[in-house]
Amino acid sequence: MNFSLENVDAVNQLKSEVENHSATIESVVEAIIKPYSEDLDRYISFIKDCLKDGENPPTDEELDDFCLNLSTLIYFSGGMCEYLGIREDISKAIYKEMYHNSRSKLEGGTVADKDSLAELASQQEALVSVCYTRAAKLMRSKVENAQELLSSCKKVLTRRMQEYNLTQQTGGK
Repeated sequence: MNFSLENVDAVNQLKSEVENHSATIESVVEAIIKPYSEDLDRYISFIKDCLKDGENPPTDEELDDFCLNLSTLIYFSGGMCEYLGIREDISKAIYKEMYHNSRSKLEGGTVADKDSLAELASQQEALVSVCYTRAAKLMRSKVENAQELLSSCKKVLTRRMQEYNLTQQTGGK
């Protein structure tokens, strides 16, 4: 493959176009997911801020609070994943309906021609479907990551309790 300056410019132009379109899709996905993830995101940010101060690690009470609140938020966020899944399914159905309706109206031409024209006619519906698919995946990822954080908090609490019990057994020596 020959990379000339002309090819590099074309690649950079395509990269810029991808970045611009991606930014649009990302903002749509963010608008879809925000009502579902806002509380979880806010609480995770709160925990992140608490952990920034390496000199003062979270107290046992704060870790208890993290565990209880994360469990509650994960419960509701997990349910929200299912609602997003419904919207994902509906957006796929709308896309397929538009694609098949467009394709069925086409007369003449090859199968490939009909497929191409139907895809072009249903491009907006395909993009909406992509947005809902990405939003559902992102929400599931946030819930999984919150579960990992909850697990980490529990491990720290368990370790602290074991250290406390060991200290009590040895008489604080």
